[in-house]
Amino acid sequence: MASRLLGVWRRVLSLSWPVMTEQTFRTAMRTTDVIVTAQFSPAAVVAIGLADLYARFPLRIGLGLGGGAIALSSQDTGADAVANRDEAVTQALLMGIVAGLPFVLVGGLFGRELIGVLGAAERTATLGGTYLAIIFATAPARHVALVGARSLQGTGDTRTPMYVNVASNAVNIVGSVVFGLGLFGAPELGVLGVGLATAAGNLLTAGALLAAMWTDRTNASLVRPRDLVIARQLVRVSTPRVLEGFAATAAEFPFNALLLSFGTPVNAGFQIGRRMYQQVTGPLSRGYNVAGSVVVGQALGDGDADRALYEGYAATGLGLATVGAVGLGLVAFADRFVALFAQGSPAAVPYAVAFAQVYGLTAVFLVGYVVLSGALQGASETRIPLVARLSGVFGVLLGGTYLLGVVFELGPVGAYWAVGLHYVWMAAVAFLGFRYTNWADRAADMMDERGSGAGGD
Repeated sequence: MASRLLGVWRRVLSLSWPVMTEQTFRTAMRTTDVIVTAQFSPAAVVAIGLADLYARFPLRIGLGLGGGAIALSSQDTGADAVANRDEAVTQALLMGIVAGLPFVLVGGLFGRELIGVLGAAERTATLGGTYLAIIFATAPARHVALVGARSLQGTGDTRTPMYVNVASNAVNIVGSVVFGLGLFGAPELGVLGVGLATAAGNLLTAGALLAAMWTDRTNASLVRPRDLVIARQLVRVSTPRVLEGFAATAAEFPFNALLLSFGTPVNAGFQIGRRMYQQVTGPLSRGYNVAGSVVVGQALGDGDADRALYEGYAATGLGLATVGAVGLGLVAFADRFVALFAQGSPAAVPYAVAFAQVYGLTAVFLVGYVVLSGALQGASETRIPLVARLSGVFGVLLGGTYLLGVVFELGPVGAYWAVGLHYVWMAAVAFLGFRYTNWADRAADMMDERGSGAGGD
């Protein structure tokens, strides 16, 4: 038993560490953008922050389509249904391109207005509108990058997306610094330079992944799409993932408003505490999420539902052990971490420490939800994570913060409880869904429908 568990953990780690590496570089890129724009003016920082709120919508669509791509790609890889896998990958990429086109138009025509409607001053709206127009112009490429990476990850190749994303994020970082600040003789473009660097990174990632698949340097290849069954299945699997992402984004607005009602330092403390947690655990959780999708999807493709169940639990256990340990470290040293992140905001420090400790204490529940969601995604079951997210963020997080913080007048203490309990709730729903629902039968039926089951392809 121990040797079997260690074998699964080794495979999970081999699949997840490249994802963790690329996510670390992505986080470093976003941090660089904030540092560079902070050199210009507070208006520039706010402009980038407001634009990024809108930029989350194409991100959520790309992640949703990527969820469908990794589900079908992993299953068809396990079933050795190569033609169906390539069909699914190609169709997911095309859907990503088409879904990105409306953002190109919206950013070009209404970028400034979208920033202004959030209450930004004229200068901030102009800067943010320029940045948003550039980011939205490469929304199709961003979708291709997300879908392409997850398509390859579904085949078990997590290194090619890592190489591509690390290189493109490095170009992005250098471009933001050089063209944003005007170093080494380059023109000082400010926010425009930061936006152009991000756009260049998106285009580079998309182009490199497409070239890798077009030249057969990867297991997945591009083909002429023609199977409507596969197209419908991609939509069925991806739609709940997109809605889940939209729900998480939508809940940000009222939740932040509630925190602001307790005082600006409370909201600032929340932002700092959450950023600390994401910085130290985000890459780990995302890596295990992808690995969970791959091992479960490939086991189901191979027709072994029992193995899929076991490996889903094993991946979750590894996440609980590692991220849980990091969470406890965050609890123990929260005050020291906050001292690094909260310089210049002394009023926010006690709230930042409290939120960081809440995140640390509930780290095992959050990573449990993330990994089990990935496992269910590998089985084409994305409805359960959607239910967990919707009920968690709107019922427990928002409802609990209002009930405890406003009605019972606990203020920020009510928010601490709501943040922690909503992760407990989401993990419980995901666990019950993984343990008791018929996701294995659902995956088998979908594979039979597209001809990837036993004897298919």
